Amino acid sequence: MKGIRILPLLVGAVLLFGGCGLLTKDDPAAYEKIQAKLTQMTSYEAAATVAFVSNKNSHEYETLQQCRASGEYRIEVTGPEKVAGNVTVFDGKVIYQYNERTAGRFTIGTTETPERSELFLTSFVKNYVKSQEVTVSVANMDESVCTVLEANIPGEHPYLRTEKLWVDNKTLLPVKLAIYDPDGGERIVITYRSFEFNKTLDDSLFQVTAD
Repeated sequence: MKGIRILPLLVGAVLLFGGCGLLTKDDPAAYEKIQAKLTQMTSYEAAATVAFVSNKNSHEYETLQQCRASGEYRIEVTGPEKVAGNVTVFDGKVIYQYNERTAGRFTIGTTETPERSELFLTSFVKNYVKSQEVTVSVANMDESVCTVLEANIPGEHPYLRTEKLWVDNKTLLPVKLAIYDPDGGERIVITYRSFEFNKTLDDSLFQVTAD
């Protein structure tokens, strides 16, 4: 893997004013295209496998994520079967949790948690822009060549400290997002099975009404 450390002022210039052809020697234009995709993202819809990793085991969930850059999101668990139908919605002010198979029953939470908010690509982009120092590198993944972006996660969470995003240089689509603890161990791994940038998302997706 080839990596380059970037100073804070350079990062800001690259993200705000248009790219740097020195970051990926295999495809000089790849980083420009990727950073444009990410910074111009207004929304997305993705089918993704989310793995939560502990010191003893790992739990995987199939999910459908629908998210706006303005903050609203909806994430539905689609597998395994025993937890399918669980939905978490944030309308911009309040977090709602319910199961689509249990009509009329839902819970309201008032606080967000990093374990949930960091599941979304919009959070990565915000963290990447704010990071004091980031790494951009090139890596092979299966048959694809990916640009890998690394960011710091703000705060002093004991398990979530840094994160890396793999983006396919050809399709410009996210492939994987991994979140690491302070020791560099994987804690959350999100593998994207499908991804659509700037998907039109109806307001009703982020609204919950009690029956």
